[in-house]
Amino acid sequence: MLIFLRYWGPVCAYAIVIFVLSSQSHPEDNLPAFLFDFSDKVVHGIEYAVLGVLCYRALRGGSVVSWRQHAIPMAILLASLYGASDEIHQSFVPFRDSSWLDWVADTIGAAIGVLAMYRAANFRPANSISEAWRQPD
Repeated sequence: MLIFLRYWGPVCAYAIVIFVLSSQSHPEDNLPAFLFDFSDKVVHGIEYAVLGVLCYRALRGGSVVSWRQHAIPMAILLASLYGASDEIHQSFVPFRDSSWLDWVADTIGAAIGVLAMYRAANFRPANSISEAWRQPD
């Protein structure tokens, strides 16, 4: 249970934050003003890049082995599905609207976040110490 909480707890907590902000008719009242200097789609992308990273981390570290092998597409899919559900949820909130373009931005952001996390986790410098000590052929 501790492993589950360690990896999936942050995913659930972040999803709750997204839900709470989406439930507000005027979320700009509770968010930093600088966020509104960016396009709405950029904010969606960043928001779901974080969710994608958290999903990827959870799938890689706190899941069954078969899920680990497919962590990249599954993390993108989970974040995208949550984005779709969030857009549906927003359609019921007064003064908010849902947009399929927001969902596209969510999905693209999730994909960027997941792929960036994958690249960062698997980064190997070309001149790493292990290569420096390798004997010439």
